Amino acid sequence: MRWNRVISNTGLFENIISDGDTKFTSALWTTLHNLFWKKLSFSTSYRPQTDSLAERMIKTLEEMIRSLCAYDLEFKDSYGFTHDWCTAIPALELEYKTSIHSSTVKRPAMLEKIWNPRLPYDNLKKDIVVYIQQKAVFK
Repeated sequence: MRWNRVISNTGLFENIISDGDTKFTSALWTTLHNLFWKKLSFSTSYRPQTDSLAERMIKTLEEMIRSLCAYDLEFKDSYGFTHDWCTAIPALELEYKTSIHSSTVKRPAMLEKIWNPRLPYDNLKKDIVVYIQQKAVFK
C-alpha cells in the first residue's frame, strides 16, 4: 500500500518523523531508513507541536467515515457488486484534499501538489450551478 498510495504518488520522503510507534521501530523500517534516509527521527510521544496536523486530519477523516457508517451505507454497482464505506475512502480523501481548511486557509491538494484537482463540479456551467443551488433540498 505504501508504494501504491504514497511513494508512487509523491516519491520518497526526505525524512520521516515518527512518535516512536512500533511500526516505525521494527526491523523493516530500520532497514528501509538505512537504505533510503540519513536517520530515523523520533518526536516525543503525544507532542502537539509535531502531531497536531496529523492528529487533526485523522480526526476529520474518522468523522467523515463515521457519518457514512451512521447511515449503514451500502450500495451495488452496475456489475452487482456490493460496496460499503471502505469503497468511499478515495472519494473522502479527495473531498478532504480539495476542501479549504481553517488552519491554512488553503486546500491540502494545493499545498501538497501546488495545483487544485478539477472536480466534476468545476466543469458545470455557472447557470447550472446556480440552478442546482437554488433547487437543492437537503434533508
